[in-house]
Amino acid sequence: MTIPIGPEGLHDNSELPPLTMFGPDFPFAYDDYVKNPAGIGSVPQEAFGTRVAVIGGGLSGTLVARELLRMGLRPVLYEADQIGGRMRSVEFEGHPGVTAEMGSMRFPPSSTTLFHYLDEMGLSTTPFPNPLADATSSTVVDLKGDKHFARTIDDLPDIYREVADAWARTLDEHAEAQALTDAIRKRDVPAIKAIWGDLVKRYDDVTFYGFLCQSDAFARFALREIFGQVGFGTGGWDTDFPNSILEILRVTCTAADDHHRGIDGGSQQLPVRLWSTPVEGAAHWPAGTSVQSLHDGGVPRPRVMDLRRTHPDNFTVTDKSGRIDTFPSVVFTGQGWMLLNTIRSDERLIPIDHWTAIERTHYMGSSKVFVLVDRPFWKDIDPETGREVMSMTLTDRMNRGTYLLDFGDDKPGLICLSYTWADDSLKLLPLDATERMDLMLKSLAEIYPNVDIRSHVIASPVTLSWETERDFMGAFKANLPGHYRYQQRLYGHFMQDRLPPEFRGFFMAGDDVSWTAGWAEGAVQTALNAVWGVMNHFGGRTPEGNPGPGDVYDDIAPIELEP
Repeated sequence: MTIPIGPEGLHDNSELPPLTMFGPDFPFAYDDYVKNPAGIGSVPQEAFGTRVAVIGGGLSGTLVARELLRMGLRPVLYEADQIGGRMRSVEFEGHPGVTAEMGSMRFPPSSTTLFHYLDEMGLSTTPFPNPLADATSSTVVDLKGDKHFARTIDDLPDIYREVADAWARTLDEHAEAQALTDAIRKRDVPAIKAIWGDLVKRYDDVTFYGFLCQSDAFARFALREIFGQVGFGTGGWDTDFPNSILEILRVTCTAADDHHRGIDGGSQQLPVRLWSTPVEGAAHWPAGTSVQSLHDGGVPRPRVMDLRRTHPDNFTVTDKSGRIDTFPSVVFTGQGWMLLNTIRSDERLIPIDHWTAIERTHYMGSSKVFVLVDRPFWKDIDPETGREVMSMTLTDRMNRGTYLLDFGDDKPGLICLSYTWADDSLKLLPLDATERMDLMLKSLAEIYPNVDIRSHVIASPVTLSWETERDFMGAFKANLPGHYRYQQRLYGHFMQDRLPPEFRGFFMAGDDVSWTAGWAEGAVQTALNAVWGVMNHFGGRTPEGNPGPGDVYDDIAPIELEP
């Protein structure tokens, strides 16, 4: 079970400060940084209007572009598909406001920097119906043909409580979880650095599964099996078992897996609004200027095909239309693998060790299947049991996780028939949307034999497997054992005063660069790193009393492991 916290990301004891995604690798207060009324930085007047290419129009790219505009620079955004990236919300024709979240769909309140921008863009959130969450009326756990109905964990058989207790005990005994969480709450940087530094040294080469196996609490295989298939928080964890345990500890000790909220109207609204909403009070630019308004026709430039360094210190970009343009700086926010295959990339963009880090990147695949139904029929009460006819479902069948999304009794409902990762996602690749729907309905019919889900379906299913998307090749990065050094290189790349001059001016941001890949907060934080890097590249600075991530980097930098 993840570290217990109360509503809105607060510990049950309201006297304690909120648990946020403050570190642990780089404990910098990004939320305080962006909220400071003095702003996050400025560039010299002679740099006003300087064009900076921003490649990728997801959350990180649109945020970079917006903050560069605020400083008086001129971002030029390239986007291969559509504004949003993995914040992709699909609407059903004739049913506005009912959106299928094909990528990011749930956000922990501990993502405080993300929530700053949600607030700035006027977006609201509501609790997301995770298994056994307060927002979830009921949950059904179906394993090996045995079905259990529950409103809380106490409604499940004792072995599930035993699994939850084993996880809590393992975290505390082998990862100093409570001490680390307390330090993160208090933003006690020395304590965080001491505890996390020790954990990195101990566990860099250990898988999630290996971490469980070293614990006496998980000595029984049956407990590890149930934990992998069901887990607690968002569901099963076994698709993460081959990944580094450090990836999991970053999630549990920052409450990234707790009390999730969905963005009303769809998550894609955030990058779209960052792109289209005027930036008030921007340096150099007149009132009403938005990133979008700086682009011909109000659309981003198309897919980047070629990216290279050119004399003296410039970057030349060729896009799909054949247009060739040159910039003094570039921010790349796409998946790193694109620099290896879909974009012809100059090897001089980054040092060889950084290329190695990109080549070693490990992505998690992910698939979703959604159907639109005529109403939230799952709230109907079965006269025989007195319970809802259908519940949020965790199962070892092909669905793995089935989520019920209610937009109101008088509106259609939405069912995420299946949300899977890694090997479970690969099992679906040969199937089209209808075949996937049929497979999931077959599995659910075994769990709910008296519920005719198909009779409620009113639109064609929608599906997406991120590993087959040309511009992503995976849902998100997940480091394997031994990858810490690679991650450190990519994350710290924005600190370019320590790079040879010939490698400066090109910045990376986004999911691949983040310590918390798969969470939007990481995309936001790395975007702010890149903005600081560009600002510094053009001779800018942060205001007095509000140092940026680069100003304090050496004091709180991620630990370095021996080569």
